[in-house]
Amino acid sequence: MAARPPFPPFDEESALRKVQAAEDAWNTRDPERVATAYTVDSVWRNRDRFVTGRAEIVEFLREKWSRERDYALRKELWDFHGARIAVRFQYECRTADGRWWRSYGNELWEFTEEGLMARREACINDVPITEAERRIFGPRPDGERRKALPVR
Repeated sequence: MAARPPFPPFDEESALRKVQAAEDAWNTRDPERVATAYTVDSVWRNRDRFVTGRAEIVEFLREKWSRERDYALRKELWDFHGARIAVRFQYECRTADGRWWRSYGNELWEFTEEGLMARREACINDVPITEAERRIFGPRPDGERRKALPVR
């Protein structure tokens, strides 16, 4: 199992790097790449789904991104302590029939000493939007300043 810096215990700078690394990986929409950040027996709660282990994570993400087209995500550090990080996020995507959605959520993460995520709990709510209401367009451009996510 390859280590994934930064390692806990987190300070503000290392927690911010961990959050940005997660955002960058998820924006690739590459399930295998994303799964390497988790322990082989990682436990997830994602909405009403429970997922255990990298193989299930890969399958879950394949299904997710086959439904959620043009997926684009922003994450924001909410808090951190020791080996845990709390994040809030927003992402936008469209369904096969062309309807756009913005999803708002919070995640709780717990890491091993090797910097791999052993636990992820996500609460997510979806809001229909029009294409004109979109505000997240692909991965962050290099050097884009991190700012607080809008409340609405």
